[in-house]
Amino acid sequence: METTILTINNVWMMVCTFLVFFMHMGFALLESGLTRQKNTINILFKNFFVITTGLLIYCIGGFNLMYPGFEDGDMGILKFAGFGITAPEGGMDFGYADGGYTWWTDFLFQGMFAATAATIVSGAVAERIKLSGFMLFAILYVGLVYPIVGSWKWGEGFLDGLGFYDFAGSTLVHSVGGWAALIAVYMLGARIGKFDDKGKARALPGHNLPLSAAGVLILWLGWFGFNGGSVLSADPTLTSLTLVTTCLAAAAGGVSAAFFASLLYKNYDITMFMNGILGGLVGITAGADLMSPTDSILIGIFAGIFVVLGISFIEKLKLDDPVGAIAVHLICGIWGTLAVGCFGDLAGIDQFFIQLSGVGIIGAFCVISSFILLFIVKAITGLRVSEEEEKKGLDLSEHSMEAYADFRLNQL
Repeated sequence: METTILTINNVWMMVCTFLVFFMHMGFALLESGLTRQKNTINILFKNFFVITTGLLIYCIGGFNLMYPGFEDGDMGILKFAGFGITAPEGGMDFGYADGGYTWWTDFLFQGMFAATAATIVSGAVAERIKLSGFMLFAILYVGLVYPIVGSWKWGEGFLDGLGFYDFAGSTLVHSVGGWAALIAVYMLGARIGKFDDKGKARALPGHNLPLSAAGVLILWLGWFGFNGGSVLSADPTLTSLTLVTTCLAAAAGGVSAAFFASLLYKNYDITMFMNGILGGLVGITAGADLMSPTDSILIGIFAGIFVVLGISFIEKLKLDDPVGAIAVHLICGIWGTLAVGCFGDLAGIDQFFIQLSGVGIIGAFCVISSFILLFIVKAITGLRVSEEEEKKGLDLSEHSMEAYADFRLNQL
C-alpha cells in the first residue's frame, strides 16, 4: 500500500515538474514578443542560459544551501550542507517527505523553481544589458541569494520559526526576482528613446503580441504545476482546491486589469489583460492552499488593479521595464504574501504583521545583495551595451545573427 501511494504521489510531482519546466518556454515567448524584433535572439539566449545554468548551479551547491538541515540551536539564517547532491539513506522510500515523493524528484522540482528568479530579471532588463553581465549576475543570484532566502522558510530557517507563510513562492520566488529586477533596471537606466526630453514615457511596442499571448497561456498552464506541485503530494482534496483557487485568481486578475485599464486609458489594452492574468497568478501563489474560491477571486481582482497602477508608477519613476515584470512579480508578489494575513485560513492581524515582517526582511536582503552583486558585475564585465550596439540591436551586436530571415532594422 505504501509503495502504491508513493508511486502515485511521485508521478504527480514529476508531472508538476514537467509543467514548471514548460513555464520557461512561456517566459521566452512572453519576453521576446513584448520586445523589439532586433533583440529576439538575445532574449531567447538568456532564457536558455537561465534554465540550463540554473539547474547546474542548483546541483553544485544551491540545493544544499537552500535545504541545509538546520538543527535545534541554529540561528536559521545561513548553513551549507556541502557541494554536490547525493540521495540520503531512505530517500527513495515512503519515509522520505511523508511519502509525497522521492529525494531525486524533490531536487528536480525545486531546481525548476530556482531559475525562475533570474528569468524575471531577464525580461525587465531586456534590450540594453550586456549578455556577459546578465549571465554573471544570474549565476551569482541563483547560486547565492535565492537559496539563502529560500532556506529561511522552505529550509525551515528563522522565518519558518516565526510563522511566515509562503505556499509556493509569491515572495520566495517572485519578489526575490522582482527586487533584483527593480535594482537592475535602476542601475541600467532606460532604453534609448523610452522617455522624451520632458521625461514623458514613449511606447516602444513589442514585435509579436500573438507570441506573447501564447507565452501567457503557457505560463498559466505551467502554474498548475507551480502551485499544484507545491502541495508536495497528490492529495486529492488539497490539490484540487489549489488548482481552483489558482485558476480563479488568474481569471479575476486578467478581467480586473483589462477593465481597470480601460477606465484609465479609454482603450482595451491586451498587454494589461495578459499581465493582469500573471499578476493574479503571482498574487494567489503565497496562499493558494488556504483560500476559498471567493478569497481567490478577490485576491486576483486586487492584483489586476495593482498591475495597472504598478506599471504606471514604474514609468513615473523613469524606470524602464519592457515587460512589466516589476509590477507583476514584485508588487503582486508582495500583495499575495500580505493577502495570507487578510484572507483564508490564517487571516488575522498577527499573521498580517508576520507576513509584513517577512516581506521587509527579504526585500532588504535582496535589495542590498542586488546592489552589491551588480556593482561587482559592472566592475568585471560592465552592465550596459554601447549606444551603437543598442540601436543596432543585441541580436547583431551580441550574437551576429538574426531571428528572422533577411531582417534589417536599424531604428530605435
